[in-house]
Amino acid sequence: MREIDNAKLREIYTTMVRIRAFEERILVEYRKGKLPGFMHSSIGQEAIPAAVCAFLREDDYILTTHRGHGDITAKGARFDRMMAELYSKETGYCKGKGGSLHIAAVDRNIIGATGIVADGIPIAAGVALGCQMQNLDRVVVAFFGDGATSCGAFHEGVGLAAIWKLPVLFVCSNNLYGHSPPVRDYTLLEDLSDRAKAYGIPGVTVDGNDAEAVAEVASKAIENTRAGGGPILIVANTYRYYGHHMGEPGTAYRTREEIEKWKTKRDPIDRFRAKLLKQKVLTESDIKDIETAIMQEIEEAVEFARKSPEPGLEEALADNYYTGG
Repeated sequence: MREIDNAKLREIYTTMVRIRAFEERILVEYRKGKLPGFMHSSIGQEAIPAAVCAFLREDDYILTTHRGHGDITAKGARFDRMMAELYSKETGYCKGKGGSLHIAAVDRNIIGATGIVADGIPIAAGVALGCQMQNLDRVVVAFFGDGATSCGAFHEGVGLAAIWKLPVLFVCSNNLYGHSPPVRDYTLLEDLSDRAKAYGIPGVTVDGNDAEAVAEVASKAIENTRAGGGPILIVANTYRYYGHHMGEPGTAYRTREEIEKWKTKRDPIDRFRAKLLKQKVLTESDIKDIETAIMQEIEEAVEFARKSPEPGLEEALADNYYTGG
């Protein structure tokens, strides 16, 4: 078992709390009618991006999905510019044109989110190929859900990465439901990490609600991939508390009892907090200070977004095409 130092454990915990606090606030803003479009919450899945991104460098890359607020937060995206993007304001990361599903933050090497299931996977392989061809010592991480593993783009991207031993880590947040169908309805596999066997690469399954376990697996995988070992598939089993998006409650295909069991018995933040308190890595005072600072940051982000200008009409066609130079 790989030992994770206390400073890194505190960092991971803080990131998890940041992710949840941000997503809880945007749900409030969405229900007020302040945020246009769809919102896909990853509340319940915070341990995965927090633990993975804790071992990435600033010059490493990530790609994510329609449910990507947590992944982007974990890679260091700023709350104010994220919130402005969700408000469709000019000061957002994509000048208000990307919205929730398509945020990119190139200053943090966040190549972007995509609303099409599995589409980020072959793009991640392409980014990794670019890094390999330029002899850059960088790792690329593709975050995606369980449903993506049954899409053609998954097999194309993973297959290409495998034969060329590209420096890319494939991270599947298996929240047990692809939109509404349960995993068992669209694959006979009992363990999604077995997908890796078809391409001759390692596949690892981990409890995605155990932050320390994810950290141990991710740190080793990133180290191996960076050293030239090629791609690895990590399947982190977890659960999303809300529906596929905020327009549906998620109870037509899940029982309320199932949802409550995950919330009360397996919540990743509650579990990690209890462990860190028991190990004296954090104190109750530390936890309060972390929460206070995060809530202040979120309030400032909301105020920034509210006061930011709307994009002008002249921006409608800007940035859509590369014109050279």
